[in-house]
Amino acid sequence: MYPDDVKYTESHEWVRVVDGLATIGITDYAQEELGDIVNVELPEPGTVVRAHEAFGSVDSVKAVSDLLSPVTGEVVEVNEDLEGSPELINQEPYGTGWLIIVRMDDTSELNELMDSEAYERFVEAE
Repeated sequence: MYPDDVKYTESHEWVRVVDGLATIGITDYAQEELGDIVNVELPEPGTVVRAHEAFGSVDSVKAVSDLLSPVTGEVVEVNEDLEGSPELINQEPYGTGWLIIVRMDDTSELNELMDSEAYERFVEAE
């Protein structure tokens, strides 16, 4: 049900790492719980984000939710398509709805995250 090529946080963010670059988004479960996303606040490229700390927020018809970074590093890219089309997060949370790309400081932080099977069990227990 959840992609195998990403790691997951208990706060429902996902991270996909390729060549030390971590693409971060929110999970399908999170976007369904939030409902229609109407706005997203993201950091500027060059911003340093820290694991387990807020780097932005998503506004939905139900609530405003902080986005917590799964990893520490420098933001190298922000999904600018979300500025005019935040609904991409609802439509393709693991694809065009990604949020930011971070150049990671420490890849060992990935060891703290869940794989798809563990995340699925975590969601079922919620």
